[in-house]
Amino acid sequence: MLDVVRPETAKPRRRLPNQRWQIYPQRAEFAQKLAVASNISPIVSQLLINRGIETLEAAQTFLEPESLILPAPLEEFPDLAISVELLQNAIASEEKIAICGDYDADGMTSTALLLRSLRALGAKVDYAIPSRMHDGYGINKRIVEEFHSEGVGLILTVDNGISAVEPIARARELGLKVIVTDHHDIPQVLPEANAILNPKLIAESSPYRGVAGVGVAYILAVSLAQQLGETRGLIQPMLALFTLGTIADLAPLTGVNRRWVKRGLQHLPKSHLPGIQALIQIAGVQARDGDLGSNPKSKIQNPKSLKPEDIGFRLGPRINAIGRIGDPQIVIDLLTTDDMGIALERAMQCEGVNQQRQEMCEQIEQEAIAYVETEFVASLQQDRVLVVVQPNWHHGVIGIVASRLVERYGVPVFIGTYEDEAHIRGSARGIPEFNVFEGLQACHELLGKYGGHKAAGGYSLPAQNLSALRSRLIEFANQCLEPQHLKPLLKIDTQVNFSEINHQLYQQLNTLHPCGIDNPDPVFWTPNVQVVEQQIVGKGHIKLTLAQTIDRQQYKIKAIAWRWRDYYPLPLRVDVAYKLRENNFNGNTNIEMELIGVRLTTQSHLFFTSPPRPLRTTFEYKQRQYSCGIFQQGSLPELRIKNPEGKVLVMQPGQTIGLLGNSREDAKEVDVCQPQYDSIIQAALQALSVLSSES
Repeated sequence: MLDVVRPETAKPRRRLPNQRWQIYPQRAEFAQKLAVASNISPIVSQLLINRGIETLEAAQTFLEPESLILPAPLEEFPDLAISVELLQNAIASEEKIAICGDYDADGMTSTALLLRSLRALGAKVDYAIPSRMHDGYGINKRIVEEFHSEGVGLILTVDNGISAVEPIARARELGLKVIVTDHHDIPQVLPEANAILNPKLIAESSPYRGVAGVGVAYILAVSLAQQLGETRGLIQPMLALFTLGTIADLAPLTGVNRRWVKRGLQHLPKSHLPGIQALIQIAGVQARDGDLGSNPKSKIQNPKSLKPEDIGFRLGPRINAIGRIGDPQIVIDLLTTDDMGIALERAMQCEGVNQQRQEMCEQIEQEAIAYVETEFVASLQQDRVLVVVQPNWHHGVIGIVASRLVERYGVPVFIGTYEDEAHIRGSARGIPEFNVFEGLQACHELLGKYGGHKAAGGYSLPAQNLSALRSRLIEFANQCLEPQHLKPLLKIDTQVNFSEINHQLYQQLNTLHPCGIDNPDPVFWTPNVQVVEQQIVGKGHIKLTLAQTIDRQQYKIKAIAWRWRDYYPLPLRVDVAYKLRENNFNGNTNIEMELIGVRLTTQSHLFFTSPPRPLRTTFEYKQRQYSCGIFQQGSLPELRIKNPEGKVLVMQPGQTIGLLGNSREDAKEVDVCQPQYDSIIQAALQALSVLSSES
């Protein structure tokens, strides 16, 4: 029997997600002008403004990416012409080509893309992918020497190689030609390859700047096919693999990525690649109604399409799981075979490995949480970073666990496991104000190999240096983080009432797709929502019915909060932050919410009950003492917060404008939704809520 909590039985609960809400400034006048000019909802036009759209022309290009005028890739990538020439000559002379890929989804889709296209163009080509466990990332001297012994004349790296100075130098010593295709940051010293294709080497203003490794492979393969006059039947299979790899690698969905991924998502459901069809079938992904273009009154041009989340949460993980704990050859076979039987067999292997990966993640996450709660939770606010190392964890999945710990504790996480008694290997994940790569650099003499970027990284170290590493990272974290940073940041686009949520709005939101990095899914918020019922479903998810009353009319909507067991049951009146999702069930289509944030509402039960005396307490915020209370002002209750200097912030339920000053006479009006006011209001309400539940 599922446990359903109804208002009359629910008890107040103190723990809520530890979040910072940052609501974008609302530009209502400009949003209205943009809405009228583009024939879209003002809600959608505000979303465009939040994504940096400042002109009608920019809005049109964003809404219609096919209108983007693209420069020829040969003009943008200096070494593209010589790369095409080297491959063309190798095909003509039947010289053996070898691809060195990577074990993540980007690297494996890149490898498959170039294998399929080069074979279709008549090349003699094979591949190798380094072992995550034994080789680590990227091409190495062993692989180079094996290629040489096999008679390879041309090496083509994909999604790696930009830092491989020594292995590529060895290849040149042995007389091999090398083309590096990569998208990672540019090191101080470049390898001596015959050609290097990397979007980080081209102008920042280029629409190709954000392509992932699979994007570089796609550009190279298309350019070669065009040079040979053999594009027939090649472009769509390559586009499918480009789309899969780009989304799975979390590449920015702007510029050409937005244009090509939008196109690719429409073609994926009807892809002729057996591997794609097998993946879609095994993952249970269903194509949905396509978008309506920039004009909400236009007819649907592509009635069935996939969404990025279908790849990001369904297809991509099944591929990535292989790279984490399986054999990459399974994915290469899946994506290069033309035999549906083999494709289904390989897709089933991906499914099995992904289930194993999920079980591993769940077990390691629970062990990590138990360890943190025992050893570190009391000192997290002082340490401002979490270093968690335990034996017998699988290195291939600890990065996922690190991300979950960041989400849970709101601090940067460095997680690791022992390779043997003397060596540790780990992964790191950051928060917006903490640069992971700079943190690793600050510990460079304690580490073996390390690398990464602002948000994530990997490292190894002698086990004897672990204590020193923890101390150094705590020192670094305390230099760049303040206590208020130690909450996950939730960026919210705009406020929406339940009465505005309908199929028309949802269809207009489709004009923003494909959403992803640099073009995130819209996040809305609604204040003063009633939790009508809630229950735990599946592996710790909360399924809810929410209601908002507007002009005495109640609007209800279903919602799901993934992995929120720890926050169950939620308070009965809250502010909610959410994404909108379409639920197709038994032929019925409903718009539902994916809950991603909740906080005590400024119109919570504290405002709706009349205590026998004013409710007052003190609390600490940013290491300063404040007093607060709920008082009656005429017929309305109001929240008052006083700082140590005697200045008072006053707000009433349902109002976004409050007063700030030493007295009502000299007080100025302030927008209480802004972060500096919102954060202290939430701290005050939390303190009052605890007081109320204890009294």
